[in-house]
Amino acid sequence: MGTIVGVRGARSEHMAHKTVEHRVVNLSHCPSSHSFGNKLARLLWRVVWRTLYRPSPRPFHAWRRALLRLFGAKIGRGAHPYPSADIWAPWNLEMGDYSCLSEEVDCYSVGQIRLGSHATVSQYSFLCTASHDYTLQNMPLTSSPIVIERGAWVAADVFVGPGVTVGEGSVVGARSTVMRDVMPWVVVCGNPARVIRSRTLNDEGSQGEV
Repeated sequence: MGTIVGVRGARSEHMAHKTVEHRVVNLSHCPSSHSFGNKLARLLWRVVWRTLYRPSPRPFHAWRRALLRLFGAKIGRGAHPYPSADIWAPWNLEMGDYSCLSEEVDCYSVGQIRLGSHATVSQYSFLCTASHDYTLQNMPLTSSPIVIERGAWVAADVFVGPGVTVGEGSVVGARSTVMRDVMPWVVVCGNPARVIRSRTLNDEGSQGEV
């Protein structure tokens, strides 16, 4: 009886192995989902970014706002896009009034990225709107928008994944990984990011309503 069970188990394992063998990833044909116009616009933007945007002095936010608007970005008054912030496609970027994209932020805007007014994304953070559908053999590109709502702060070196909304007034701690929506007015941190406390503002240092 034990021998029969052993043979059946081995046969079952062999069949499962054969099934897995037929499920191969095939990247030999992966056509780009981006149009020729999109590629051309991105090429032109890279030239402008390297020659006019990236070398601009740090305080020249108005100059960089103008360049981003020229390429279709919606940029509010007083927004601070820093010179080393790398924006993949400016036409998919919206920055509210007095929002900030700090140094070395990677803004991978295959999909829309929107920063609400007074929102801050600190240095080295990665806003990633794109991924790949790993359930298909050729793993096609997918994208979903990212929203950082009014007054939220994404601290240094944070990864924010596709489709995530960071709620109004929330704080994401340094080096966190955010793959799900963050509720308004909470502090989250970790990998994956978890709520550790609520955020409250006191009146100390307040300069009036913003």
